[in-house]
Formats: sequence, structure tokens, C-alpha cells
Amino acid sequence: MTQGFKKLVLMSALLAALVVSLGAYTRLSNAGLGCPDWPGCYGFLTVPNEAHELKSAQQKFPGSEVHQKKAWIEMVHRYFAGGLGLVVAAIFILALRHPSHNKGIKGLSALLVALIVFQALLGMWTVTMNLQPLIVMGHLLGGFTILSLLTLLWLKACKPPAVTIAHLSGLRVIALSVLVVLIIQIALGGWLAANYAAPHCRGLPLCENGELFSLSSLFQLPHSSASYEFGVLPFETRLSIHLVHRVWAMVTLIAILFLCWRLYVRIPDLSVKPVILLPAILVLCQVLLGGAIVHWQFPLLLTLFHNVMAALLLLSMVRVCYLLFYQSRG
Repeated sequence: MTQGFKKLVLMSALLAALVVSLGAYTRLSNAGLGCPDWPGCYGFLTVPNEAHELKSAQQKFPGSEVHQKKAWIEMVHRYFAGGLGLVVAAIFILALRHPSHNKGIKGLSALLVALIVFQALLGMWTVTMNLQPLIVMGHLLGGFTILSLLTLLWLKACKPPAVTIAHLSGLRVIALSVLVVLIIQIALGGWLAANYAAPHCRGLPLCENGELFSLSSLFQLPHSSASYEFGVLPFETRLSIHLVHRVWAMVTLIAILFLCWRLYVRIPDLSVKPVILLPAILVLCQVLLGGAIVHWQFPLLLTLFHNVMAALLLLSMVRVCYLLFYQSRG
């Protein structure tokens, strides 16, 4: 495995992390419809600024008003996402051309290219379907998936630590189960954000009005609307979405702490103790951060950091699972 390939994969993973963060900022700053078309902005490659450009934008999109700040937030996200696509394409070409890359590296590179294409389509549908919540949540999960797979590709490209662990099958099952629990929690967070449900529950640990969630309302999908910006679901449904996200956060906390405890006891190698403990530290910080966000009434920067922490927590779990599954081939 060439050093140049490893550096390119690492760069792409860092770029993916930036794209995910920019996507979260775009969503949280209500800039998802800053540009009503795709991939350009009001028919231009940059945000229209000159008088003739603004006039053209008004003619092409008579129902929209150019909001410079929101439009630039959206376009910067698109520029970096486009750059990520080019880097992933370069990784795929290098993986195919270099004889030292095994089938796993090549297959993962091909999968990433396919996901980037699908993610671009989701980005387009997010705009053309006016922030339809299912599409918005899918776009968020797509970004997290690409970031996770790039991290996995980087781990495969690097030599993992040699660790001796006996009777791994049970630990692998637990680790994969916990990873699924975490993915569900991230999806619930995406569904909460896509439906603008965060402000509908302001108390701790329950909502201010003391209401509990309604199971029947959880299965209510958004009705057809000209625009889904700021949400269209009724108050009770959005409150339920928020509370379920909180309840599952406790399930996720317990699951990750249990996994980390089991691994810490079973793996004596001190060199991987930080890898084992990191998910436990991150999930504790994430729960505390969620409480702080509610307490301080959903400040944008704290909420953005909550999204970034979710990505870091997912990557730490991917690292743990890779550590366990690598041993099956060792």
C-alpha cells in the first residue's frame, strides 16, 4: 500500500468530516433552500450578486428572494461536496490501477463512488422536493455512511495493531448490535432535525408541559406540502419524535458503556485501551451536550457540535468493530 494512497484516503476522510459538518450547519441555519435549484444557484455557478444577475434570478424564480447569506452557506457546502466526489473518484482510479491493492480495497472504493453519486441525487432531491423530511434524513445518513466507509478504507490501508483476543464471536455480535443501536439513534436525530422537532420539547428530563410521547403519532409521515421548511407535522407528533430520540439516547448510552466495559475486561493489551474507552467517553459527552442544548434553548453552535460529536462517536465505534473483525483474519 503506497503512502500516497494512504494520505489521499486520510485527506478524503477529513474532507468528508468537513462536508458533514457543513451540511449540518446548512440545515441548522435554515439555509437548505438558500438556492432553489441544483447544482447551481438561481441558474449561476455562484450566488447572484450583480444587478443583472439578481434580475435574471427574479425572472427564473419569481417566487423566491435571493438571500445572500443562506445562498452562500448552501453553495459552500456544495463546493466542498463536489470536491469530495472528485477525491473519491481519484481513490477509485488509484485502487484499480495499483496491483498491491486487494479486492477489499477495490470493492470499498467502488462502493464509495456509487454512494457519492446517490448522495448527490439526494442533495438534488433535498432542494427540488423542498426539504422533504425523508429525503433530508436520507441525505444526512448518506453523509455519515460515506464518512464511515472512508474511515474504514483508511483503517484497511494502514497496518492495524496486533492484538490477541480469545473467543471473539460473542464480542463481535455485541459490537455489531451496539453499532446498530447507535445508527438508529443517529437516524432518529436526523428525523428530529428534518421535522424541526427540537424546540417542541424544552424541559428536562421530560417536556415542560409534562406530556408523554404518543406511540400512534410516531408513524405519522409528513403530508404533501409545497414546502417542508420549518416542518409540517402537528405539535404532538414532533414532541413524540423528540422524546423518542431522548429515550433511545439512554439505550445507546447503556449499550456503548456495556460494550466498552466488556472489551476493557477482555482485552489486556494496553495499546488498544484508548480505542476501547473512546466510545464510552464520547457517548457520555454527547448525552451531557444534549442536555446542555435543551437547557440553553438550542443554540446553533452547540447543536452543530452535537452533530459533529455524533459523527465522531460513530467513527469510534467503526474503529472498535474493525479491531474485533480484523482479528478474525489474523
